[in-house]
Amino acid sequence: MMRVMNDTSTSSYSIDELATLTELPRRTVRYYIQQGLVDRPVGEKRSAYYTTAHLEQLLTIRKWQQAGLSLDRIREILASGKGVVLPPPRPRGAGTVEVWSHLVVSDGLEITLEPSRAGLSPEQVRNFFRSVTALYEQLKQEAQDYDNE
Repeated sequence: MMRVMNDTSTSSYSIDELATLTELPRRTVRYYIQQGLVDRPVGEKRSAYYTTAHLEQLLTIRKWQQAGLSLDRIREILASGKGVVLPPPRPRGAGTVEVWSHLVVSDGLEITLEPSRAGLSPEQVRNFFRSVTALYEQLKQEAQDYDNE
C-alpha cells in the first residue's frame, strides 16, 4: 500500500510497489542499488521505503536500456552528472507488451500514452494530465460564456 508522507509531493513505496510501478523484478531493483545506479532506500530493513526520486531513477534506467544502452554506459552517464540525448526507442514488433496509461479527462475525452516512449516521468505525466484537464475546463467555460451572450 502506497504511503503518503507529510510533504504532499513525495510519495513513499515499498520495494514491491516500486517493482510493480517500474515493471522490474525486485531482484533487479536491489541489483541496481547494489551497483550504485539507484540511491539506497530511506530507512533500514523492514522500515525501508522508496520515494518518487527512486521511481524516476529506475524509469530512467529502464528507458535508457530500452534505447539500447548497456548498464556500463548508463553508469558512465550517471557518474558524469550530465544528461544524454537518447536515440529513439526501438520500433515495436509483433508480440511486444507495453503498459499504457489511459487518462479520462471527461466522458468522451480520453488520452492514451506510454510514458517511457513519450519520455515522461511520472511527475511529468501528472502535470500533463492536470494541464489538459485545466485546458478542457477552460474551453468548456468559454463555450458556456459564448452561448450565454
